[in-house]
Amino acid sequence: MKHKYAKHTNNKTAQITVDQRSRADRKADGKAMRLAVPLASHGVWQAPQDRRDPIELLIESGIGRVPELLPIRYGRMLQSPFTFYRGAAAIMAADLADLPKTGIHVQACGDCHLLNFGGFGTPERRLIFAINDFDETLPAPWEWDIKRLTTSFVVASRHNGFTANEIREATQICVRSYREHIREFSKMNALEVWYFSIDAEKLIDTIEDTNTKQRFKKRVTKARDRDVMDEDFPELVTFEDGRHRIRDKPPLIYHNQTEEAAIIEARVRDGFERYRATLADDRRVLLDRYELKDIAMKVVGVGSVGTRCSIVLLMGGAEEPLFLQVKEARNSVLEPYAGNSAYSNRGQRVVMGQRLMLSASDIFLGWVEGEYGNHFYIRQMRDMKIKPLVELFTPSTMNQYAELCGWTLAHAHARSGDAAKIAGYLGKNEDFDEALTDFAEAYADQNERDYKALKSAVQKGQLEVYIES
Repeated sequence: MKHKYAKHTNNKTAQITVDQRSRADRKADGKAMRLAVPLASHGVWQAPQDRRDPIELLIESGIGRVPELLPIRYGRMLQSPFTFYRGAAAIMAADLADLPKTGIHVQACGDCHLLNFGGFGTPERRLIFAINDFDETLPAPWEWDIKRLTTSFVVASRHNGFTANEIREATQICVRSYREHIREFSKMNALEVWYFSIDAEKLIDTIEDTNTKQRFKKRVTKARDRDVMDEDFPELVTFEDGRHRIRDKPPLIYHNQTEEAAIIEARVRDGFERYRATLADDRRVLLDRYELKDIAMKVVGVGSVGTRCSIVLLMGGAEEPLFLQVKEARNSVLEPYAGNSAYSNRGQRVVMGQRLMLSASDIFLGWVEGEYGNHFYIRQMRDMKIKPLVELFTPSTMNQYAELCGWTLAHAHARSGDAAKIAGYLGKNEDFDEALTDFAEAYADQNERDYKALKSAVQKGQLEVYIES
């Protein structure tokens, strides 16, 4: 029997609706959805005949970025199918749009791969584990996040040289963890879900691999004891002509050298005041203890390369540096398919999405619109942040990490979406786990074909690349 699913649209506003009926009723609705959208239907990936050319989509996603930085972006994506996947959120969003979906929307991450999770410090100085990238966040189908996440485990595990059985095990663990934890969250009241967080330090004792446990323990200690003045300041700042200045490390960190540099700096300072207005009153008082000293452009990540990102140095006296990261916010890759953001400022979209998905967020998180209509969000840089060293993971460590990521995503979705409906739809058995693992393996194959298309485009001179040493 052939099932038809709603086509995507881009003429509406992306939103989440709240159903205030009983948990039992909402769970029953979710279970009933299996008739229209069978669990097994999520296991199929076959590229349609009218699929957009992935290189065209990649080039299209570069429109509006800094042209000089695009070769760095393509060079980073060219390193491996894994790095390609990290930069290919727009390609996968187009593919996900026409796949089966239940119609249950959550605040989606939008670029939910396994390297966009990690540890960071809460305002109370606790170290928690959570999603840490929200550039593409938008209300959208919950299925899109879990499909991108599980596929990333296949791609990363292949990159690590795991066997087919080891890869499938890690992927299934991720889906099972999501399914079981969304069920647990569906039984909790709204405030319990809202206040819940995963304590990163308590995870140490659960790590089975001895080397991984020791490595993680050292990284947690380093993150907690990190001293900005003693570590980041000497690395990033120099003292020139009687003023503190961010060190240039071209092409990744650099100052604008045009004749209009002074005009640009004045605009930045004016924009900083508008950013300040987006903070709560108590945060403004804290921010006002610091004085803006310098700003420099910075190239970050893989998917973000080419967007306008910068480091801001502020000083509170002679020995109290504060580094903020300013990052350009563009339209979410999900908007052509899930609807337009409700926020006119794309930086505000990112900030509000993060606050909705996380139990804690950066105290300096805010947004601003530039003079020429560019939108930005601002946050602290390196604030107790820990990124996973996935390339060093053993199969057993990857399995534990997969369980953790599935759990974390379930919590993020439960905060904004209807956990009871999702839990009712997924059920207690492993049908969905098996189906999504099949999909992840098939789409990882597609990712490899798209990666080869990138290599071919570079060889033909269609794209210019810069390979970093």
